[in-house]
Amino acid sequence: MTYLVKEIFYTLQGEGSHAGRPAVFCRFSRCNLWTGLEKDRHRAICQFCDTDFVGTDGEGGGRFRTPDDLAQAIEQAWPSSSREHRFVVCTGGEPLLQLDEAAIDALHARGFEVAVETNGTRVPPRGIDWLCVSPKIGSELVVTSGDELKLVYPQLGGDPRQFEQLDFRYFRLQPMDNPDVEANTRATVEYCMKNPRWILSLQTHKYLGIQ
Repeated sequence: MTYLVKEIFYTLQGEGSHAGRPAVFCRFSRCNLWTGLEKDRHRAICQFCDTDFVGTDGEGGGRFRTPDDLAQAIEQAWPSSSREHRFVVCTGGEPLLQLDEAAIDALHARGFEVAVETNGTRVPPRGIDWLCVSPKIGSELVVTSGDELKLVYPQLGGDPRQFEQLDFRYFRLQPMDNPDVEANTRATVEYCMKNPRWILSLQTHKYLGIQ
């Protein structure tokens, strides 16, 4: 299998339970809810995506022919030869279109804890250390358990309560980043305060001006 990767870079995790933690991000190309092309956004299931995941031309991106080739590229992005605290976030696009057990094993062999951010429409392979699911209204959610459910809010036709019966350790609500982001943030704060099961998630990397 050839892995198509848009970019690999070192930064701080900006969202969710691991916010602030140093991490290598491996952004896989392709998604099953949008082509990534603006001309197709109006007919996409997920129309609010703010990420460029098209192609393999980003920082550290490319085509990796084997799991070890991919793991080696991720390891090269880690700033130290130390194997302590190594953390990789596999994201996209939709990473579970490509990420498989062989790649996870190769990353574990190099000392990485493997986190995945997925839209929850694909069954995950074994071995993932931290699974974050971000449901998109209008898609079929097949992943109903994991470490963290992170719902972008508000989504047309979506009520956070419809997810509360699922088996996740944490339920997070994240303001949708669009021209109405200030109003969305106020609404998200208000919802979390009225419904304490939900924890506010902010995209802190955008406030910090980092990737």
